[in-house]
Amino acid sequence: MLLYNELQFFCRIPLLVALIVFYLFTGLAFCDIKSLKRSDITTDAEGNMWIRKHREKTGELSVIPLLDVPRRLIEKYRNHPKVMFEGVVLPVISNQRLNAYLKEVADLAKINRHLTSHIGRHTFATLSLSNHVPIESISKMLGHSDIRTTQIYAKMQDKTIYEDMASMRHKFDCVMMN
Repeated sequence: MLLYNELQFFCRIPLLVALIVFYLFTGLAFCDIKSLKRSDITTDAEGNMWIRKHREKTGELSVIPLLDVPRRLIEKYRNHPKVMFEGVVLPVISNQRLNAYLKEVADLAKINRHLTSHIGRHTFATLSLSNHVPIESISKMLGHSDIRTTQIYAKMQDKTIYEDMASMRHKFDCVMMN
């Protein structure tokens, strides 16, 4: 929820903050969150909640454990008129408006990157890889039909690791030369 609170500092629209955080914790694409229904959320025998939804783009089943933060966001918007009328989980605004708001947030936060709703999906994959979630699990959560699609994120992660190790590599190169 710290991330949620920090984002609210930069953003005047609480729903936008909720959507950004929901993307980061589920890895769902915009169209999948927009069409997410209560029936897509199940509870297993141990009481764990899951999102089980066929992706709009590929038809592949995404199976995502519903962590506490997105669960609380769903609860927060449970009585929103759009949620109740349309039977969806969150009152999602249009992708065009969402991306326009993200541009505004990036400008206010002095982020020099083109932010879109899809970046949340990439961030979810990167955070999962950084926290040692197996790539097969990430692939299943993202609803990829081919693990090679998910491996693109792993290559991005390898590049980051290589760059992060540059300073240490430089120190050891200097030691070896002396």
